[in-house]
Amino acid sequence: MVCMSSAPTALTSTSAPALQAVFWDMDGTLVDTEPYWIAAEYELVESYGGTWSEEQAHQLVGQALTYSASVLQQAGVEMESQEIIDWLITRVAARARESMPWRPGARELLASLHEAGARSALVTMSHRPLAEAIVEALPEGQMEFIVSGDMVTRGKPDPEAYHLAFETMGADHQQRSGEQLTRSRCIAIEDSVPGTAAAAASGMVTVAVPHFTELPESDQWHLLPTLAGLDARQLEELLADPVPAAQR
Repeated sequence: MVCMSSAPTALTSTSAPALQAVFWDMDGTLVDTEPYWIAAEYELVESYGGTWSEEQAHQLVGQALTYSASVLQQAGVEMESQEIIDWLITRVAARARESMPWRPGARELLASLHEAGARSALVTMSHRPLAEAIVEALPEGQMEFIVSGDMVTRGKPDPEAYHLAFETMGADHQQRSGEQLTRSRCIAIEDSVPGTAAAAASGMVTVAVPHFTELPESDQWHLLPTLAGLDARQLEELLADPVPAAQR
């Protein structure tokens, strides 16, 4: 776990409670690695003489890697599930290290949150090796820790990963800030249907920024076209009009 360096006084607002933390999805939200995943899927399936399509690839966006592996097996890939996962992660991580495809506004928002004293953590269905490559490319302390797909038993759309991330951050939040971590003062940012459903079901205020897949308007999340131009103060304002939190 990477410890966050000291930061200025936490966000406060006359119209909204202070934003305590932001939990970030990775693929499609923080970085645009989906083209890397899709290219790797095509390569793997075709190496076994099978066929793959954009429609099939888009159905895997935001899903747990174990599920994706099972779909690739059905497409003709004659490998064990973990072998498929390791193969894909190795290809995607190598391409990300060569060229990190940041999503518009993501790095700027992370920096703004860090400066304002709001904590950040990564909640991804990708496994740790790829997530670590992404976090290592960020300034130290901006992303405190990672909850990855290999740390949970149920992937998104199940909210288990978000519950784990919240509990991990909550373990030392009172010691660090003098107050308990509260779900209504935390924001989860997602881009996919499974991810947005998981975030909303966790009880956190959810921000949906569609990328590869369209997301419908809903009273369970705030739908934004982009993170570009968004800073910590503007993000905090969404807490003043929270959407109904799902029941655990």
